[in-house]
Amino acid sequence: MDKTERRERLGNNIKKRRIAAGLTMRQFADMAGTSHTYLWQVETGRVGIGFDMLCKFADALGIEVRELIDF
Repeated sequence: MDKTERRERLGNNIKKRRIAAGLTMRQFADMAGTSHTYLWQVETGRVGIGFDMLCKFADALGIEVRELIDF
């Protein structure tokens, strides 16, 4: 699996968790302290994500980081 595929899978996992939590992109981005534009880029696999932001996303969802990167 290459890095592009990893980014896409991670973004998809984040998106699925966000939707399952009933959160819009704006709501979730606000909870994680980022912009909805950046969140969209992450969810679509267009950009990489740093560990600190990954932790913020997991915290906002109330889950462990490993649950987002389980692929």
